[in-house]
Amino acid sequence: MQTHSSPQSNWLRSYYFTRATFSIVWIAAAILLAGQPRAVAFLLVVYPLWDALANVIDARVNGGLQANPSQTLNVVVSTVTALAVVIALSNSTYAVLAVFGAWAILSGLLQLYTGVRRWRVYGAQWVMILSGAQSALAGGFMISRSFGADAPTIIDIVPYAGFGAFYFLLSSIWLVVAAYRKAHV
Repeated sequence: MQTHSSPQSNWLRSYYFTRATFSIVWIAAAILLAGQPRAVAFLLVVYPLWDALANVIDARVNGGLQANPSQTLNVVVSTVTALAVVIALSNSTYAVLAVFGAWAILSGLLQLYTGVRRWRVYGAQWVMILSGAQSALAGGFMISRSFGADAPTIIDIVPYAGFGAFYFLLSSIWLVVAAYRKAHV
């Protein structure tokens, strides 16, 4: 495994940290605004849109959308998810949770693939691979929960966002440590 500090590995550290920060802010807003339907609707639509935007920016920094097909597909999946959330919001919270579950599965598998592809160049991608796998599993859980008796709320999505924040932060820290080790060997 080759780990090196380059403009792109520096980018990944900043990118992962930014993704973690967004998720932490989103979680705080979701908890604080859970009883306000318009704010909840906004947060539920913004989360996948942010994912789409973040993937566009990251793919462009790392060779473009054409060179990063898993991220390109993730942009499409996240954008469609935001639209599906808008539709599901007029149906039920069960539908919203099912949409988030399907998105978690698809985006998790795409993240897993991106992590595997990047491992060869940047190293320290095991966290993102684990995150992608856990996202897919969480998606299955959310879908099963969407068939439950208790009405889901935005709080049911908070753990998913929390694990995402944790993994992005851990990836950023891991890349910092790897660069430090390499510089001091």
